[in-house]
Amino acid sequence: MKKRMLIILLGLILAMPGFAIANVQTPGGSEKPAVPGSQEKDGEKETEECDCEKQEHNHKDWQAKMAEREQKLLGWVDQFTPDKKAEWTKVLAEKKELRNKWLSPENSKKREEWKQEKMAGIQELKKQLDEGKITKEEFVQKAHGGKAMGHWKTFHDLKTAVEAKNDKRAAVLLNQLLEQSKQHNDKIKTMLAE
Repeated sequence: MKKRMLIILLGLILAMPGFAIANVQTPGGSEKPAVPGSQEKDGEKETEECDCEKQEHNHKDWQAKMAEREQKLLGWVDQFTPDKKAEWTKVLAEKKELRNKWLSPENSKKREEWKQEKMAGIQELKKQLDEGKITKEEFVQKAHGGKAMGHWKTFHDLKTAVEAKNDKRAAVLLNQLLEQSKQHNDKIKTMLAE
């Protein structure tokens, strides 16, 4: 189970840059982001994941985007589910703490093992894809552990609901995102405990 979680997380991390780069051409000739969680701002594409190998950038920029997203999220919590503010604050603080522990030098061996296991799983899936045993859609689904990128989609749906001034939908999505965030924190705790 622990290995499976590691494989899922590595697949998500490794797949995001590729998905963020891909654009879908619409009939009108305009491009739209192909990934939930990537957005366009004034013609510039903004992605949520770090793509260290393919482009030069500053991790502080990524951290600033994540901090901005967190503030936006907390503003929506104040607006739509103020009774959950303390719970959200706790979950977000725990997420930061867990991320810092995971990225710390003492966990570099665990990260490397996790990455190797994930890459081995992806290579096996790629081999099956090349041999025609699975379709591309099955490959993508299995590479993500049978799950779509739920929390990114939920955040995107939440943003859409807020923009549409659909208060009830926003409250439902905030609660859903809170549960997904708790589950994510639990997965990271499991990985750190191995």
